[in-house]
Amino acid sequence: MTQAPPTPKAIRRRHDREIIALAVPAFGALVAEPLFVMADSAIVGHLGTAQLAGLGVASALLMTAVSVFVFLAYATTAAVARRVGAGDLQSAIRQGMDGIWLALLLGAAVIAVVLPTAPFLVELFGASDTAAPYATTYLRISALGIPAMLVVLAATGVLRGLQDTRTPLYVALAGFIANAVLNVGLVYGADLGIAGSAWGTVIAQCGMAAAYLVVVVRGARKHHASLRPDAAGIRACAQAGVPLLVRTLSLRAILLIATAVTARLGDADIAAHQIILSLWSLLAFALDAIAIAGQAIIGRYLGAGDADGARAACRRMVEWGIAAGVVLALLVVLARPVFLPLFTSDSVVQDTALPALLMVALSQPICGVVFVLDGVLMGAGDGPYLAWAMVVTLAVFTPVALLVPVLGGGLTAVWGAMTLMMTVRMVTLWLRARSGRWIVTGATR
Repeated sequence: MTQAPPTPKAIRRRHDREIIALAVPAFGALVAEPLFVMADSAIVGHLGTAQLAGLGVASALLMTAVSVFVFLAYATTAAVARRVGAGDLQSAIRQGMDGIWLALLLGAAVIAVVLPTAPFLVELFGASDTAAPYATTYLRISALGIPAMLVVLAATGVLRGLQDTRTPLYVALAGFIANAVLNVGLVYGADLGIAGSAWGTVIAQCGMAAAYLVVVVRGARKHHASLRPDAAGIRACAQAGVPLLVRTLSLRAILLIATAVTARLGDADIAAHQIILSLWSLLAFALDAIAIAGQAIIGRYLGAGDADGARAACRRMVEWGIAAGVVLALLVVLARPVFLPLFTSDSVVQDTALPALLMVALSQPICGVVFVLDGVLMGAGDGPYLAWAMVVTLAVFTPVALLVPVLGGGLTAVWGAMTLMMTVRMVTLWLRARSGRWIVTGATR
């Protein structure tokens, strides 16, 4: 007797279970990164406005130095998931090991650049004379943890591709707790000030990298995958990551331009911007949890040759993204009287941040669609299109943002430009998803 095909409702329920199983743990792991910044901001913010402003500039630079290499997680997730879908676990883990070796090489290179140029980079961002010394101190110390941060990215990609988002959750939770305890102890207990915050973060990141390496090495031995660096494999990982690097550089350029424009508005504006950016990052990573599920699920479906399953999963995840964006928007509006005092007691900074905070709330449904479609196309290995779309977005955003101080706009206008940026991203990604050209099946794209 022939079994009846599943109903649309049954298919939606199946996708919902897959999304929840991957997205919920991924959410916990993803928010660890902005929570690191938020914890640092809350602790340093009570040292003074100049220290918080310095942290704002240094954090933007540090996150740029790390986030431009986020392809170590995204490209690895897609490549590993495709091989999992094709049933080749040994090749999947070998692909992940190549990504980890690449992460170590890139981390060493970044340290070599950042340490001697830290004062110049801080000055380039237009930090005030009072904030610049704090920014330089934080940046130089935190740079020492960059190799560990990149290893965390690559190893996380391996586990996501293997459809495991629980292990990253456990490691991230342990890292966040360690970071918070170390920061309080070193900043106030040891009286190290902003330097203590930087050292606490470095130690926590190194601990997380060590935990990930233990898990990945154990998996490699189980499936008889080589742990040795392979020049051809590392080179292939780097080449596959180039389009995503272009995409990420364009996105980081947008965030850097926004910070640089705000820094020239004054210490109160850049301090408020640091608080808002911390929240925006937290919300973005929360929405990205669905996108992470998308990367793993889409990669697995395409690796298994199931194009229809990939299309259905994409549609369902977009619905989830919109719903999550609406919920987050409401939470931001309701929590605004409590949120701002957590980070600063300066009434000027609070008043400056409030209207920008409401702008962030209004943009959340748009962000929900953007992050989900971004994840779907990454899972499909559609890096070249993502690179092109982000370059177009940068071209639209830049003149608008640079006009803010010229026209006398403030922090709210800067975040209005950020909302425009997300709208442009939504349009370009929706057009690609609708075309179906991203659907390419097989163990490799």
